[in-house]
Amino acid sequence: GVVEACLLHMLKRRAAGFLRTDKVAALFTKVGKTCAIAGDVCKKVQELQQQVESRKNLPNGQEPLKRQGSTTNKTPVLTPQAIKHIWVRTALIEKVLDKIVQYIVDNCSKYYEKEALLADPVCGPILASLLVGPCALEYTKLKTADHYWTDPSADELVQRHRIHGAHGRQDSPSKRPALGIRKRHSSGSASEDRFAASAREYVESLHQNSRTHLLYGKNNVLVQPKDDLEAIPGYLSLHQSADSLTLKWTPNQLMNGTLGDSE
Repeated sequence: GVVEACLLHMLKRRAAGFLRTDKVAALFTKVGKTCAIAGDVCKKVQELQQQVESRKNLPNGQEPLKRQGSTTNKTPVLTPQAIKHIWVRTALIEKVLDKIVQYIVDNCSKYYEKEALLADPVCGPILASLLVGPCALEYTKLKTADHYWTDPSADELVQRHRIHGAHGRQDSPSKRPALGIRKRHSSGSASEDRFAASAREYVESLHQNSRTHLLYGKNNVLVQPKDDLEAIPGYLSLHQSADSLTLKWTPNQLMNGTLGDSE
């Protein structure tokens, strides 16, 4: 979106097209007539748009019949945001956006007014240079709605922390204590309070990430797994994600590293 805003700044009416509502498409099409790289991007975008249109025309969004396991001619699933910025996005994925912008900067008098950003002798080349980095990346694994990162199990988190904590425990005593440490029995309550506070802080951090938000947490919540077993204290937490609420409960024995061979 930012790149598009730069490309559209003070674009000449002839370059933007008098009757076209998509000015970025008009610019790429006009540049593609004299720049082979931009011409290739135009062909790619036209193919993508045709595939998206053919998908829309299918009844009830059904996929065309393909041989099982075949990945050829697969229609890409583009979000509305991707379709909105399809020209810049395609050039970026093809790693040629910086070259196209550089070509536009070198021939800015054809497409822009004198006061335009890309016509500026300093700002124009800087924009093209800034795009070299993003164009060097591989955009082969884009995040989609069905690939959300989720929390590992509590057991895996504890094992990770034990492995990580074994290296720096002696050198840096001020670090957060590892979960493998058993609760120490001391005469003073101050040390116990500090240990409980650090344990609570660590447990809360286990369940806090970019996809879920910790709404509530309470320790020593009793859960009875079977009628003939005693209730087990544990940490209860409520998490909010984009589309759901999740309730988690982790036994205190597991968090304190004293689970042993218990079932």
